[in-house]
Amino acid sequence: MSQMPLAEKLPITFKNIHVTTPDGEPTPDVPSWIWEVDHPYLHGLFAPVQGEFFSESLEIESGDLPSDLAGIYVVNGPNQRFKPWGRYHYYDGDGMLHATYFGNGKASYKSKWIRTEAFLEEEKQQRAIWPGLCGPFNHDLPGSPIKDNSNTDIIFYQGKLMSLWYLAGAPQAIDPIELTTLGPETLGNTLDHNLSAHSKVDPKTGDLIFFNYQDVKPYMTYGVANAKDGRRLEVPIDLPGPRSPHDMGITENYSILHDLPYFHDAEVLVRHKKRVVRFHPDIPARFGVIPRYGKAEDLRWFEASPCYVLHLVNCWEEGSTIVMIGCRQDNPGGNRDSEDGPLASQLAERRRTHSLYEWRLDLTTGKTSERELNTLNLEFPTINTRFLGSRNRYSYLQLLPTCTSEDGVEGRCQTFDALVKFDCETGDVQRYDYGSGVSGSESWFAPRMGGDATCEDDGYVITYTHSRNDWISRCLVFDAKNITQGPITTIRMPRRFNIGFHGVWVDSEDIA
Repeated sequence: MSQMPLAEKLPITFKNIHVTTPDGEPTPDVPSWIWEVDHPYLHGLFAPVQGEFFSESLEIESGDLPSDLAGIYVVNGPNQRFKPWGRYHYYDGDGMLHATYFGNGKASYKSKWIRTEAFLEEEKQQRAIWPGLCGPFNHDLPGSPIKDNSNTDIIFYQGKLMSLWYLAGAPQAIDPIELTTLGPETLGNTLDHNLSAHSKVDPKTGDLIFFNYQDVKPYMTYGVANAKDGRRLEVPIDLPGPRSPHDMGITENYSILHDLPYFHDAEVLVRHKKRVVRFHPDIPARFGVIPRYGKAEDLRWFEASPCYVLHLVNCWEEGSTIVMIGCRQDNPGGNRDSEDGPLASQLAERRRTHSLYEWRLDLTTGKTSERELNTLNLEFPTINTRFLGSRNRYSYLQLLPTCTSEDGVEGRCQTFDALVKFDCETGDVQRYDYGSGVSGSESWFAPRMGGDATCEDDGYVITYTHSRNDWISRCLVFDAKNITQGPITTIRMPRRFNIGFHGVWVDSEDIA
């Protein structure tokens, strides 16, 4: 029996998953144009909110806020402001930050747009100007034919937040208290190119370790900046052609760059105005190891089995071996069926499976050994960032649904079903399921004020959840030592907001 094309399995309209009141009326927080666009990544748990928001005192639904929890939990993500004029993709939304501020047993909330140059121009014209990831592209537009919306990552460096884009864009400096965009981050007028998401800040040295990638030579640039002592380094990285790396790793003495067999053809983009990304299973994955302040000739490549790595857990040194743990994909292209059209193909491409994986790069022999650590479909890993670049034991990850083409619309979208704490030493797993119709967000570890800095899980884990059962967003606080028992505090957010990408925890003492 022949299978029904995926496009025919999709509902004719997505209006049944709009965000509505109990009476079936539109909620006031969604933009009015949303009712004109039938797209799963603009409705339900993914529906954008209409504007910025501030609430000084948040409602505690259950438990009590720990008095030794002080800092900011902030998440970056896509929030489409104007009606898209072309094909929409999940990654296209304008960057918006959602921040919860903790201190003295209380919590407040603030959300603001990331006001990039493209955002300001579209705000001026009150319409969408740039196309999204699915095109059609316009190479006459300033910057990139795709809008740099700075919606992917958020890090904390030298007293400021910095938002970053996954396709390598202009980093935006942001005031951590007001969430106002201060303008492009130039690293003291020394930065004349873009930065990719997932650049790292070394918690011990203050080094900002970054990479940039692009469609012209040099296809990648690696760099280090430390405002504390003025040291600065940039190194061009020789690659066979344009690549699409997403993350990098650092240890005490080295940085690890990625050259992975999942990339687009730059000539197709120019000639046909299409960005077609393909997985090349006949090309090995390569990991480049370079000393922190090394030169181009110091870079050493280590080959591994073909794969793609979206996000790393952590890296560290064991003698002359570098250990790298991350979330590996055998088939990063998902289960595409291009005959079903762009939307069906996009939904199918999100049906990815990941496994927690370890690579060991032997600097003496030049060989790579690799093994699977866990088969759960885990992604968006975070750790106690005080241990970034050093050997650590625990990671906090999101469990993604293992989807098939027969699943419902939101089942095929990127939702998080559970929070998982993984023990790298024993392989033990602690798990908390968010519940039916509820998705979590990337969760972050917050050290307990006055706690034991040598005890890796002495603190809390914080996440946002978003429910299609009551259209309420919540902030959950867990005891990091016992995730399975569930949240010790549940905070009702003053408004619903959509699922984001990456976040960060900033200690109050770092802000001070």
